[in-house]
Amino acid sequence: MTAASQSATQPALSVRHAQKRFGAIHALKGVSLDAYRGEVLALLGDNGAGKSTLIKCISGIHALDEGEILIDGAPAPLHSPAAARDAGIETVYQDLALFDNLTPAQNFYCGRELDFPAWLPKPLRFLSNRAMNQEAATVIDRLKVKLPKFDAPVALMSGGQRQAIAVARATVFASKLVILDEPTAALGLRESRKVLDLIAQLRAERNAVILITHNMEHVVELADRAVVLRQGHKVGELKPTGANKHELVSMIVGAEN
Repeated sequence: MTAASQSATQPALSVRHAQKRFGAIHALKGVSLDAYRGEVLALLGDNGAGKSTLIKCISGIHALDEGEILIDGAPAPLHSPAAARDAGIETVYQDLALFDNLTPAQNFYCGRELDFPAWLPKPLRFLSNRAMNQEAATVIDRLKVKLPKFDAPVALMSGGQRQAIAVARATVFASKLVILDEPTAALGLRESRKVLDLIAQLRAERNAVILITHNMEHVVELADRAVVLRQGHKVGELKPTGANKHELVSMIVGAEN
């Protein structure tokens, strides 16, 4: 196999035999999955299935008790959220974690500001506001996100626009994987449509995307594969279609024939 073909088939992220316990609660029981560049992987399951625990382990919030996480086939010690971000993993949670009083560009680079000159110690450098604005605007434009005013605080923007800013921010720094936790929750039809189009754009740009959602219509429309968790176990994996949507639901609720 050539290096190019190996790169094309190598998962951006692999989870192998993940085990996680919280006291007497066994949250993950040997879960394995792969996420590839240029695909949307839907992670499905009812409340308490283990989805959030798995995502928090991938994001560096929790450490696995057993098993391993690999990035491009190499073991990755994701011992903190900062380590996960350094490994190229960005997660957009339902609360978005945006600062309402800041602009999109300021939200993009909060905690990761661009500064100059490089020869000065960090505390003495100047913020490169022009560079941060230009780079944020380039990403917003590339992802086809429409904002009423780029220099306005995000508090003045709609739910869909705020969600798009959070997703766009993740793509600036995610070199391996973007994780989206219920990205269309509490959004109307029009705003949900914009977010779905944005996710499709992420896939077109060869990002690996893990999508957590309870909306089966969105799963069928967007996901290339779906992994189903139930009570800490991986109970199935399918390519979602309109024809097997009910099969996925049956796996989620534990009603397989």
